[in-house]
Amino acid sequence: MFERPDVGERAVLVQIDLGGERVDAEQREEFALLAEAAGAEVLATLGGSRAAPDPRYFLGSGKAEELKDLVAACTADLVIVDHPLSPAQERNLERLVQCRVLDRSGLILDIFAQRARSFEGKLQVELAQLRHLSTRLVRGWTHLERQKGGIGLRGPGETQLETDRRLLGKRVAMLERRLGKIEGQRAQGRKARAKAELSVVSLVGYTNAGKSTLFNRLTEAGVFQADQLFATLDPTLRRLELPTGERALLADTVGFVSDLPHELVAAFRSTLEEARNAALLLHVIDAAATQRSRLITDVEQVLEEIGCSEIPRLEVFNKIDRLEEGAPRLERDAEGVPVRVWISAREGEGIELLLQAIAERVGGQRVECRVRLEPADGRVRALLFAHAQILADTPLESGGWEMAFSIARADLERLRARDARLAACVEP
Repeated sequence: MFERPDVGERAVLVQIDLGGERVDAEQREEFALLAEAAGAEVLATLGGSRAAPDPRYFLGSGKAEELKDLVAACTADLVIVDHPLSPAQERNLERLVQCRVLDRSGLILDIFAQRARSFEGKLQVELAQLRHLSTRLVRGWTHLERQKGGIGLRGPGETQLETDRRLLGKRVAMLERRLGKIEGQRAQGRKARAKAELSVVSLVGYTNAGKSTLFNRLTEAGVFQADQLFATLDPTLRRLELPTGERALLADTVGFVSDLPHELVAAFRSTLEEARNAALLLHVIDAAATQRSRLITDVEQVLEEIGCSEIPRLEVFNKIDRLEEGAPRLERDAEGVPVRVWISAREGEGIELLLQAIAERVGGQRVECRVRLEPADGRVRALLFAHAQILADTPLESGGWEMAFSIARADLERLRARDARLAACVEP
């Protein structure tokens, strides 16, 4: 096994067409942009096609030898493969090409590690990295693994690999406890916002679709924005003034990407709670992207994975200034509900239409309800105290309660789906 160098970002990229599905030009460009976002200097790209991944090298023995020659010719320090690699495939390729090998998941994790700024973001990235690393521990310090008898031959009784796994497990448990405390604080904040009658509107979308630019345009928050993948990671909330005079909260969340590592989805689940608890999702879409439908599908898959598939959507087609006939417009469904807005966040075109659509979708969406609860319905009562503004809470002679409350209609529908008792609540 070779010694991994501590530095070196001269990279060779590997993209293989698998199962007859060809990698299009936009996907190749996105992969190169991901590598550059991580700080790599791209020297060359190796392509090819296979019906299925090779169990040993993923690429096949012939293509692996071609990669070895290319790495030697370019004097590269790093090979980045645009596919998930098993730990064995990664180690076998490293032994063959004699340099570091990184798969797509490892690359995205590295970008997140560089971009995280808040304490919570750094904890989430470290947790994702450790979960990814746990499957890739290799044997080291083999001179300590001697556990047979004899003078000078007695080892510690625990191999270095076992020690690494034990220490890694302790660190993961500690990070999960810390993130659990932060999630508790976020939950308290969400309860306070619900009682203050502020609807949350969350920005979601593919990375580099212009979410942060739109966020700054709507709120003048001044968050970092750049024409690069994963420019911002940490969630930000700001008050949004609607044309009707009502107020809402706008949340900017991390961007999505195709084949987002499951470790990241799990680690950032608490951050993505802002999307899961939103009254409305603004799905920001790059209107000028050639593979626009694929990007929309990728975002929808991640939203379903984090439990956001039932939350109402408003599609925001951004960057119309890059289209030949890009004019701001608002599209409605057959019932007259706004479903799609075409804007340019950078130029400020169509922002008034977007605010109008948001106001129609979330403004005036709170309802006042009344419900009678039995003594055994304490759980339902606790849910109402957590998610609604309680207007009246009158004890009944039977031991139950008659409650009047104000709640966002989206939250009411969500609670009704969770508990059948709330299906009986009436609106005065």
